[in-house]
Amino acid sequence: MFPLSRRAFLGPLAGVGAGGIGLGGYAFAVEPTSVRVQHYALTPPGWTPGLRLRIAILADIHAGMPAMPIERVQEIVALTNELRPDLVMLLGDYSNTDRFLGVTAEWSEVITILTALKAPLGRIAILGNHEWWDDRKAQQSRKGPTIANAVFARTDIPLLENDALRLVKDGHPFWVLGLGSLIAFRLPGHSRFQGVDDLPGTLAKLTDNAPALLMVHEPDIFPKVPSRVSLTLAGHTHGGQVRLFGWSPVVPSKFGNRYAYGHIVEDGRHLIVSGGLGTVSAGIAPVRLGMPPEIVLVELGDEAATSGLRGAVSG
Repeated sequence: MFPLSRRAFLGPLAGVGAGGIGLGGYAFAVEPTSVRVQHYALTPPGWTPGLRLRIAILADIHAGMPAMPIERVQEIVALTNELRPDLVMLLGDYSNTDRFLGVTAEWSEVITILTALKAPLGRIAILGNHEWWDDRKAQQSRKGPTIANAVFARTDIPLLENDALRLVKDGHPFWVLGLGSLIAFRLPGHSRFQGVDDLPGTLAKLTDNAPALLMVHEPDIFPKVPSRVSLTLAGHTHGGQVRLFGWSPVVPSKFGNRYAYGHIVEDGRHLIVSGGLGTVSAGIAPVRLGMPPEIVLVELGDEAATSGLRGAVSG
């Protein structure tokens, strides 16, 4: 994987943009197979002075789709390790069953690869909606645990479902919270779902005033997140997969483009939504255009705003 400048990334897009066939080929075959490092640096509200934290975030891998063979998951893990994060957050949708394309992938194979991620403070995971949707038994019984739960239990990666974990960096404590999926169960009818999320119960597990980071799969919970949480980190939307001039025509959110992508600040509360790594075909073809797959790197702390790269692209 070789680093590309912004000009090098946009150049091929401009070249194929002259013809619809070329543009379509780029969206199907080129952009979905690239990967960039999207960097954010901030000191969020309530953050402890002197606590500097470097977090790598992997969301929506969707292994098994055409642009995400197992070998590519291994490459993404290697690139993440090169970033030398203090902590890795895994935001769900690790593999994929796609009825339209006839695609399946085993959770055990993908999650096992993720155990090769390296970080001094460890790796922490939550489940996405696909860990629920693609588990037929869980859908039929309307309850967990899912197959993915059992796979994570065989690893050293903590899986947080409406739970909290207290960590310490350089003598400074902080909390990582993990929320259950808001749309875990498909219900009869059009776009009806039942979640397994419990935000009040999760917040109740905080036992001191150390700053808290909240991992969620779907960003639609954000209006309910209190200021007690310094930063919410989400995936699920894929940035719409097609995103031009800051707008996506299709976003899997009841809020549309409001929480589609990027760093959002509302009422002093901070949310970062990853564009994700994989693709899905539901609602839109398995393409990416103007929204390349990304590893998100978040640097928190006093000196974060002066550090490092911003959105370097590789492919």
